[in-house]
Amino acid sequence: MKNLTRTSSSTVQTIVSTAIIAAMYVAVTMVIQPIAYGPIQVRLSEMFNYLVLFKRRYIWGVTLGVFLSNFMSPTWTLDVPIGTVSTLLVLFLVLWLAKFTSSLKLQFVIVGVVFALSMFTVAGELYFAFKTPFWFSYLTVGVGEALSMAIGGILIYFVDRKIDIGRFRI
Repeated sequence: MKNLTRTSSSTVQTIVSTAIIAAMYVAVTMVIQPIAYGPIQVRLSEMFNYLVLFKRRYIWGVTLGVFLSNFMSPTWTLDVPIGTVSTLLVLFLVLWLAKFTSSLKLQFVIVGVVFALSMFTVAGELYFAFKTPFWFSYLTVGVGEALSMAIGGILIYFVDRKIDIGRFRI
């Protein structure tokens, strides 16, 4: 009976943490909605990508947040499936790459750089939806993502120093 209770508690914790992270991602995206979409975008909610460095299971909350937020995108028919799958794949990639270093600062750099480089998917969506020049969109969206990840990385890093996100139970 104890094992069943532990398993149920763990499942509930995972569901709750997934919902909280997804809700935070959506809330931040909605607050900055005018600059969260389009060929020039700074989506500060991308800072939640760093959470997977602290607990692998946070990948589902971040992915769900992206999925829900992308319904508000002007290119939502492309952004929901492509953006969501891209985020999930890139999160798995950065988790794999982060295993090669124990330095949290270097792991943050890896996450930020890889996410900025992954913006070719958004540039492709903008090209197909609005015929915006692919390389220009890749540059502007990539720079916006790099900026989002830099600001978000600093915020998450200092929040972790204060509350130890890896041990934070949500």
